[in-house]
Amino acid sequence: MILYGAPSPAPNPRRVRIFLAEKGIDLTETLVDMRKREHKSPEFRAKNSAGQIPTLELDDGTTISETVAICRYFDELQPNPPLFGTTPLEMAHVDQWVRRSEFIMMNPVGMFWRHAHPYTASLLTQFKDFGESNRETVMGAMRWFDRELDGKAFLAGETFTMADICLLTTIDFGHWIGLETPADVPHLKAWHERVSARPTATA
Repeated sequence: MILYGAPSPAPNPRRVRIFLAEKGIDLTETLVDMRKREHKSPEFRAKNSAGQIPTLELDDGTTISETVAICRYFDELQPNPPLFGTTPLEMAHVDQWVRRSEFIMMNPVGMFWRHAHPYTASLLTQFKDFGESNRETVMGAMRWFDRELDGKAFLAGETFTMADICLLTTIDFGHWIGLETPADVPHLKAWHERVSARPTATA
């Protein structure tokens, strides 16, 4: 079994590393050099035609891509500790907050990264005004998550789940590209401190 990924600050490979660390699964990551565009090579596209990481290659050559799909695979192999919930309602809430983390937070963070950051300027045609407009969208998303986290220990309830992993890695990547958390989000900041203090957050 081979897990293809990349070091931080890449948020998606980090999601899987944190998930595996929470599960206590020891799987060495095989690094793909994104700066050299190795993930876009014909050899890698044979494993993941989208040319993205992370990708998990099983012993028989079968591959699984997309972070949540990879993590669900490992969750089925090793159910404890449960990171996708245990009851139908818990599972639905985790899926709900994973989707909200991706659509409400990750989408504008990604658009800022693609269209307003100098690191990506050589990779695509940037529409800088559009890219920069996503800064305020991200700030609004952080304030929305702040309201939703009022009175909650974790995003999907009382236990740490995949939803927290998704939001943590997205916010941390946002910090790395210059999207700092605003001052007026005490619940989001408290949550961020709480999940960042977990030993697995350094994975």
